Amino acid sequence: MSRYLLDKFLYTVDRDPELVERYREDPAGTVAWWETERANKILNCVDAEDSTWLGFTEEERRALRTHDHVTLFELGAHPFLTLTLFIAMFEHDHEPLGYVKAYAQRMSHIQLPYPDITT
Repeated sequence: MSRYLLDKFLYTVDRDPELVERYREDPAGTVAWWETERANKILNCVDAEDSTWLGFTEEERRALRTHDHVTLFELGAHPFLTLTLFIAMFEHDHEPLGYVKAYAQRMSHIQLPYPDITT
């Protein structure tokens, strides 16, 4: 499991409006593409600077493919990253603050201590 890689995915997708829409419309394809093409790119470096070892676990892929923010949080993804990305993807399908309330409701069963979200 790599909290770093989950957070990197959420962060980089959220910063590109085309990727946000692509992830909303085709989550499985976007996750597969991103893992192959972007996961091993080092942030803020030239294209030649790549890593070779990063990849999602099957559980992480499944949670990303199904937009399962609860499982992502339980795996250690930072909740602010999931919240901002998922608001961008789904808020327009709800009444004002409707998605935020639904997000919180799905997380309401989680008790302290929360999963470790440090990176």
